[in-house]
Amino acid sequence: MIAPMPIDPDLSLPSHKQRPSKLLMLLEGRAVYDFAGMMPVLAMQRFLPKGDGHPVLVLPGFLASSTSTKPLRKYIADLGYRAHRWKLGYNTGYSQSLHDGMRQRLVSLNRRYGEKVSLVGWSLGGVFARELAREMPELVRQVVTLGSPFRGQPSSSNIHQLFDLISTVSYADLPEHFMRDMLEPPPVPTTAMYSRGDGMVAWQSTVEVSPRTDVENIHVGGAHVGLGFNPRVLIALADRLKQPEGDWQPFVPAAWMRPFFKNWYPDWLVKGHLDPLRETP
Repeated sequence: MIAPMPIDPDLSLPSHKQRPSKLLMLLEGRAVYDFAGMMPVLAMQRFLPKGDGHPVLVLPGFLASSTSTKPLRKYIADLGYRAHRWKLGYNTGYSQSLHDGMRQRLVSLNRRYGEKVSLVGWSLGGVFARELAREMPELVRQVVTLGSPFRGQPSSSNIHQLFDLISTVSYADLPEHFMRDMLEPPPVPTTAMYSRGDGMVAWQSTVEVSPRTDVENIHVGGAHVGLGFNPRVLIALADRLKQPEGDWQPFVPAAWMRPFFKNWYPDWLVKGHLDPLRETP
């Protein structure tokens, strides 16, 4: 799925291989609070930035279908965008047929509206969104990923063995250049939303490390399986999608909102001493 691109020959694969703790995985149940937190955001939706009507394609996570993204897509549509599902059933990992289907879906939406498409991908869906944008940047306005493990080793996930059982292409069969290419953000504005409390994939694998000015990380907290409902995700996403094409600016929350985007997870819980960002967000 990767389109060949020149990359830094000195770029090495991430060394962190440690998966989230069992405690964090058990705490994924707190996603119910993320879902509950969605309600106040919906109530204040009229105060959020309104959309310009451009198309947005939402890609689900591993083992999920478009049903999981329905609340998120409705929220995006209510903001004033043309929100679309991927129409490819369950996300069961990479396959050539899935690759072809995603490409066709992106091309179809671009032709239908005559505009570039914003891509929003949850978990593995975000990995796919990045690679679609890498392959066809002329069709993509921006990419937003939600807890997407594009920098990790296979062992940095609590579900990598399940992935190997289900995906047509296992981690072991992925060529090294695939993993290396994923480290580079696609050539469009890119936002990585992540949670240091992620119990499914190591948070270190879900952040961008790039000097580019159109690449950013936003800490949103919460559970991995609740990112599609997370109120901080919803607020930040409304701001990201409203960025004018060609005039993208980094996310700066209002002063009263800044505490909500801070990291409140202690290092002992999240193994935070392994920090690719070199500072605590």
